[in-house]
Amino acid sequence: MGKRKYFGTDGVRGVVGGDVINAEFALRLGYAAGKVISREQPAHRRRQTVLIGKDTRVSGYMLESALEAGLASAGVDVLLVGPVPTPAVAYLTRTWRLDAGIVISASHNAYFDNGIKFFSHKGTKLPDAMEEAIEAALEEPLLCVSSEQLGRARRIDDAPGRYIEFCKSTFPSDLDLGGLKLVVDAANGAAYHIAPHVFRELGAEVTAIGVSPDGFNINRDVGALHPEALVEEVRKREAHLGIALDGDADRVQMVDGTGRIYNGDELLFAVVRERLTRAPVDGVVGTLMTNFGLERQFKAMGIELARANVGDRFVLEQLQKRGWLFGGESSGHLLCLDCHTTGDGIIAALQVLAALQRSGQTLSQWVHDLRMYPQKMINVPLKPGSDWKSHAGLAQATREVEALLGDRGRVLIRASGTEPKLRLMVEADDDDLATSCVQKLAAVDLT
Repeated sequence: MGKRKYFGTDGVRGVVGGDVINAEFALRLGYAAGKVISREQPAHRRRQTVLIGKDTRVSGYMLESALEAGLASAGVDVLLVGPVPTPAVAYLTRTWRLDAGIVISASHNAYFDNGIKFFSHKGTKLPDAMEEAIEAALEEPLLCVSSEQLGRARRIDDAPGRYIEFCKSTFPSDLDLGGLKLVVDAANGAAYHIAPHVFRELGAEVTAIGVSPDGFNINRDVGALHPEALVEEVRKREAHLGIALDGDADRVQMVDGTGRIYNGDELLFAVVRERLTRAPVDGVVGTLMTNFGLERQFKAMGIELARANVGDRFVLEQLQKRGWLFGGESSGHLLCLDCHTTGDGIIAALQVLAALQRSGQTLSQWVHDLRMYPQKMINVPLKPGSDWKSHAGLAQATREVEALLGDRGRVLIRASGTEPKLRLMVEADDDDLATSCVQKLAAVDLT
């Protein structure tokens, strides 16, 4: 991926009212995207058409209108589906044979942030070359096609229902969720009117929380980043399991009846173990942060784990390159490419539930063989521009720590992408060993 001025690893994101997340920029971005889409993906039997979905942030109204105006001025038609999960936009874009999909969301961030990301006509993240073309088009004058060529916009009211049916279709037809008491936390986000229905219509008894969005409470003390509310409700309701999504419903965490929280690594193991009972699994893609315990367990099962950079975009790129189907992040972004083209929190949860229903085991029993390694991380200040990779003292300390760990763990050192800090992480099969090793690294004077 080349140097970008606006696009990060997952579209454009920032504080509402800032340099990029404002009405003027969204108008120009819509126009630029419309020009590129018209040039890159010419329609043979119809006009170019783009779908716009959003989460529940109050700023979504402003950005939606501005993007719509920009696209229309470029001669592109627009379908507006309102609040739906990010993976719903990917699904609808692909199945409706549209030219692109746009999501207005800042995922797990607070309401005062927002973002704009794109899906291709295939329901996958936009190719790098197309993002670069849009950035280039942003530097061109904002014009307008002739009146007879202007795009039109219309609202689609049944998008949530269509997506609910799609999610249900990924659950095995010979199973149901009858007898399960679930708590579903939609983070006051895009799945508030979708997720509870999916699990309820498959037979579960569902208690829903985080389903009262007001434009400002998305991700606030609920959802995948704040599972404490889910833990409390699961215990209160004596539920079997809890499912926590984030604001745009592309990540998931789960909680069992004891209140234990299961992260993305454990849920990925649960899904892959079930798939392995039905067919060989050649490999799985994790990230640099994927727990070493998962890598060792997969190795024992004859499954290769490849590590991508942090970000579900990079996980997807590795899966496509290798021809594999399963991957994910510790944060709960899980990809099951035999079900969907992108990460989907609802569908990932359904795959875990299918494994439990088919096996007759609890989640704790199903992942019992997976031994998660303690991870210890220390962030140390780093002078901007410092060449920490060539620091002799850090290199020496790293060699010493790796010698101490042997095959009992691993070291990960990486610079923060958002602040002047170096992130030092050590995983080991023993908590004290991990702690002492990371402290040894942190003791190095980087000045």
